[in-house]
Amino acid sequence: MGSRTTISSIFTVSCRSFGVQLSPRCTLASPRTCFPSKRSRKSVLPLCTSRSNERKFSCQSSKPGVAYTTATSSVTGHPEYNRLLPCPPYNSPPRIEHLVVSSECRVLDYICEALDLPPLYVADLIQFGAVHYALVCPHPPPTATPEVMRKYEEVTAPSVLKKRASIKGKTVREAQKTYRITHANQLLEPGMYLRVHVHPKRFPRCYDIDWKSRIIAVTESYVVLDKPAGTSVGGTTDNIEENCVTFTSRALGLIELLMTTHQIDNCTEGCVVLARTKEYCSVFHKKIREKSVKKLYLALAASPLPVGLITHYMRPVNIAPRLVSEDFVESWQLCQLEVLECKQIPWPNAATKEDYCVEDCGWPSRDYAYECKINLLTGRTHQIRAQLAACGAPLVGDSMYMPAAIAELTSPGLNPFGKYKEGYVGEDAKEMAVTEWIAQHGKEPNCIGLQAFQISWDNGKHFFEAGSPWWRSGIA
Repeated sequence: MGSRTTISSIFTVSCRSFGVQLSPRCTLASPRTCFPSKRSRKSVLPLCTSRSNERKFSCQSSKPGVAYTTATSSVTGHPEYNRLLPCPPYNSPPRIEHLVVSSECRVLDYICEALDLPPLYVADLIQFGAVHYALVCPHPPPTATPEVMRKYEEVTAPSVLKKRASIKGKTVREAQKTYRITHANQLLEPGMYLRVHVHPKRFPRCYDIDWKSRIIAVTESYVVLDKPAGTSVGGTTDNIEENCVTFTSRALGLIELLMTTHQIDNCTEGCVVLARTKEYCSVFHKKIREKSVKKLYLALAASPLPVGLITHYMRPVNIAPRLVSEDFVESWQLCQLEVLECKQIPWPNAATKEDYCVEDCGWPSRDYAYECKINLLTGRTHQIRAQLAACGAPLVGDSMYMPAAIAELTSPGLNPFGKYKEGYVGEDAKEMAVTEWIAQHGKEPNCIGLQAFQISWDNGKHFFEAGSPWWRSGIA
């Protein structure tokens, strides 16, 4: 096998530890209180868990007049459960469980036993794509109990792993790669790792949209969609059901699901191109790489912006919030956009903001907002949002970047990369200032004043525009 590290030497290499990434979005409430424990948990091997102390549950639809009961079943002792759908209309804390498998069995049975969840609930989690596995469990985190460590070492001992045909010839990295569980009857082996997103991130707006009315164009190769805000273009780590690809495919009656060719933020609306074939997906990706795809955006800013080029440099860290600097910073990514026009319009009224779940972020003046047409010259994640906030003109409803912009207005110099930045004595002082600056930012919003209103490629041969942005619906 050359220099490849095989499974038999798993304890001689540095295995990765677990990392739990949480996102405080609309999630299903915890079913634990609703499903009281009736089982022995002696064989349960939870490695680490993340959950809220609040454990409320409601099987209520997001649409009025549709509700589900939770009457107790006399057979199982669990309350009757009526699936993950309809989508709950409320927010709940996320919960992720990490398990090491201790015995051979079906994945559905193991999760039910380990987490004390009813089978129907677990089956739905699997359908949502919220359960992942690896052939070999990574090393448990420092928080693991002695019992967990003992069992982990027992089921991942080299002598045990050598007997497993499923990992024969694989390296440690290959065997620890995670995959999505696709079937409730999938068999598990001792030593396997499971990650269960007990509360998948939900996208309730998917059920309120007339998807056919959002379709701009349909061709043999692609579909152009006017994506609604509050939805994901494609599937997420824990939810492959509630997204634009799935709902648009169903609206068109397609047997094969459409494919994503590019992304825009969940909180952004506007034009996205969905491929109908793998071949066209590759073709469109090539067009993006060759910069032959042009996008124009409408941004609803809280303050006016000058027409012209705006340049920043973005910190190359793939974590929100994205930090930008007006001055050049070594290894930071160039961010450029061009403001083509900027006009004053009324600030969205309360009814419009409520309809679209636009958050009140505490901006001091709300008489007027400023609709800007923007040509995005470099396509960085959160680029428009971060750059406009750095200019003191954050997007309306942007609960992540607007609080930081307000903090900088209140305390000039708070932003260590801003116009009024202070000098720092040593790297430790600057790092502390960066940490404090990140803390001024808020959480990811549901809907912001940003629309990808126009997309074109092949020198305008293919040209499409989205409908009127949400903020104009409240303007007479």
